[in-house]
Amino acid sequence: MLTIQDITYGHPGQDVLFDNISFTINKHEKVALVGNNGVGKSTLLKIIAGTLQPSGGRVERTSTPYYIPQLFGQFNDLTIGQALQIDQKLKALNEILDGHATESNLALLDDDWTIESRCHEALTYWGLSDLDLIQKMGSLSGGQKTKVFLAGILIHQPEIVLLDEPSNHLDTGSRERLYNFVRSASATLVVVSHDRTLLNLLDTVYELRRQGITMYGGNYDFYAEQKQVERNALHEDVRSKEKELRKAKEVERETAERKQKLDARGKKKQEREGLPTISMNTFRNNAEKSTARLKGAHADKVQGIAQALNELRSTLPGTEKMKFGFDDSSLHSGKVLVEADAINFGYNGQMLWNAPMSFQVTSGERIVLKGSNGSGKTTLIKIMLGEMEPTAGTIRRVVDRAVYIDQDYSLINDQLSVYDQALTFNFTALQEHEVKIRLNRFLFTKDFWDKPCSTLSGGEKMRLMLCCLTIGNQAPDIIVLDEPTNNLDIQNTEILTGAINEYSGTLIVVSHDQHFLKEINVKRVIEL
Repeated sequence: MLTIQDITYGHPGQDVLFDNISFTINKHEKVALVGNNGVGKSTLLKIIAGTLQPSGGRVERTSTPYYIPQLFGQFNDLTIGQALQIDQKLKALNEILDGHATESNLALLDDDWTIESRCHEALTYWGLSDLDLIQKMGSLSGGQKTKVFLAGILIHQPEIVLLDEPSNHLDTGSRERLYNFVRSASATLVVVSHDRTLLNLLDTVYELRRQGITMYGGNYDFYAEQKQVERNALHEDVRSKEKELRKAKEVERETAERKQKLDARGKKKQEREGLPTISMNTFRNNAEKSTARLKGAHADKVQGIAQALNELRSTLPGTEKMKFGFDDSSLHSGKVLVEADAINFGYNGQMLWNAPMSFQVTSGERIVLKGSNGSGKTTLIKIMLGEMEPTAGTIRRVVDRAVYIDQDYSLINDQLSVYDQALTFNFTALQEHEVKIRLNRFLFTKDFWDKPCSTLSGGEKMRLMLCCLTIGNQAPDIIVLDEPTNNLDIQNTEILTGAINEYSGTLIVVSHDQHFLKEINVKRVIEL
């Protein structure tokens, strides 16, 4: 069991990230922890793991959790065995088998006589049987590092497992192994992920927000349905408050007009009755005071309603505002953009693909490139875009403009400010205020305009990239997305999905995220 009680945390010198968070996760429960980028999901996971101390509150655990972080750079100088914290135990086992059954070796082994066989089984399960435990972590790919730590679950057999974006960098086959593990696991699981397939395998969703944490008793699809109900209710509240504001303004205007008519009628009556000047002045002063009081009362009411409306509007999801808005008139559906005839590519005399590749790409298609790590997906993309030429075969391209968006958003210049980056795409000479309107639409308020791009998160860079494309206003013939959902939270993945679905040109995607591929309506597969 895990009990998180009144946990508070703030980064040093910064505002509090979350305050007085409390919840309980029962034994064998499988839980998803979701929330927008920057809300503190990874931080909360580290606190639960015990690798980070909270500013206040406490965590109670029945056993030590096994924690798989999102990033592995800190392990690069360690061997695989050291990273998994099994090197000393394996060394002790080997020395005992060699006849050195010392007290220290026996204490290190702690009667774990199956450690070596579990290591072999775990690495084999994750397709890592060719790795040596003395190999440095820094020599491994991102996917291999993730699988090493996933193998550690089978080795250590913990009661509590904490996973931070475990499907990042995994190919399709490895993701299926992960899903199978989650389905069959008896351990308590806490998972931070944007992988909808993975999230739907979990029993409960906890949503972390600035205001606190909320439990939804079901998988991610159930959570999404409940959030939609909440959004619908919020939209209804906004419409109701807008109606109330219009009515209040109308009453304010009608009351002011009616008061003016009554005052004018009273003044004429007094003039007809020939009242002295002092009485007329008193009447005028009283009328002005009465009008001011009435006007102030209505103004206060209108201001109160307007403030409540603005607060409601501020909680509306930003995803609804972020669309490409391209002029797609130059895109001709069905036009052949790329035609490859028996192409292949060689590295050091060794051909990349076992069989030459022949295919066409026509305008308007949505294609996914599939293949295991190292199968040449990035090379094929560069050949299709004209950045590289095939070693064998021929390729014809009729592409005026293509945009290649990799998972690091390399088109964003980290040395520029957010506003200056936007200007690099201002091909149609939009006015300054028009550029800033578009930045605002993609949630880049004036507080962001002078920020260097190097300080942006992955999700923020993605939004800025989409914003830049809208500022350019020219629909590319082809947009290429290379693992676009890696390091994006669910909200930013939905933003990307919504924007892509507004685009009517050709889309080529490298992704293992099956839910994302379904949502963007990919129809064709090129298998490598």
